[in-house]
Amino acid sequence: MPIYEYRCQDCGNHFDALRTMKDADAQIACKVCESIHTVRQISVFFAQSGGRVIATTQSGCAGCTGGSCASCKS
Repeated sequence: MPIYEYRCQDCGNHFDALRTMKDADAQIACKVCESIHTVRQISVFFAQSGGRVIATTQSGCAGCTGGSCASCKS
């Protein structure tokens, strides 16, 4: 089951929830203020296997994980 990220439009709290794909956009209460005015956020991720970058949403070269390094000057 995937983990989805949400943000409360009332208090601004960001939280995660383990939900089925069919329930990803269903209403969910904020874990802080219990408001149902929440929206699903775009999740960012980084994947690495055997020291090689597989997928990332960060800019930069495959040799740096922070998106900024001396070798690629990004």
